[in-house]
Amino acid sequence: MFIGAGSICADEYLTAAGKPGIGVLGIAVASGLAMGAMVTAVGHVSGGHFNPAITIGFWVTKRIGTLSAIFYWIAQLLGATAAAYLIKFIISEAVWRPVALGTPALATDFTRTHGMALETVMTFLLVFVFFATAVDAKGAFNKIAGFGIGLIITVDTLFGYPFTGAAMNPARAFGPALASRAWQNHGVYWVGPLFGGVLGGFLYDRIFLRQQPPA
Repeated sequence: MFIGAGSICADEYLTAAGKPGIGVLGIAVASGLAMGAMVTAVGHVSGGHFNPAITIGFWVTKRIGTLSAIFYWIAQLLGATAAAYLIKFIISEAVWRPVALGTPALATDFTRTHGMALETVMTFLLVFVFFATAVDAKGAFNKIAGFGIGLIITVDTLFGYPFTGAAMNPARAFGPALASRAWQNHGVYWVGPLFGGVLGGFLYDRIFLRQQPPA
């Protein structure tokens, strides 16, 4: 959350100063590298979810209990909120206000239905890859799951950022929305990612992991 939203603020700072911004590519790479690095760093500690959509994929496949899932969600929302307020403290309002602290937003000609559909598909890909790399013991990148996860976040963001902000994560939307009070179309970033997380986790589990016991 801190790096993803912060890179959006950095792009705004540069463009407002008349300098070349980091653009969608820079934002996508920053988001993907940050998630990939952190999953690799703490995946062995907590699973490295960082995202309620990933957690719900674990919950629907009975790889995590209901109480644990609730605590994961609370931690994820608190972490995203803390990150948003830290950005707000570090960066001047003149920089973060035009982009609402990096709060994801729909393009002006993009409907809520289309936004939920795109967030669903992008999050489905993310959770599917997460299961294939971080959960499946036979996965090609099991020991460095963050590599594949970071790549899918990068390519998802390259496509989705201009249309929805490419949140793929309710916590990623919640933190900056709370800190900047930018709640427009906020439900899109819960419905789409959570539905995509359920689909991604359930389908990978049913197709590829049905013979393997839960972790």
